[in-house]
Amino acid sequence: MGIGELQTIATVSAFVAFIGVAWWAYSPKNKKRFEEDAKLALDDEVDPSSDEQRNKDER
Repeated sequence: MGIGELQTIATVSAFVAFIGVAWWAYSPKNKKRFEEDAKLALDDEVDPSSDEQRNKDER
């Protein structure tokens, strides 16, 4: 097995992994979950002037 064959196997494996991740990300069954996750940053109701929040930011 030469270096060319190993490169071919690596390329095909990376492409298959990419297709798998893209299929998972755009799967209709995950749409609701991803929409909820996208809103998490906007739903933050913590008072930014509170001591607890400042301590978290300093870590």
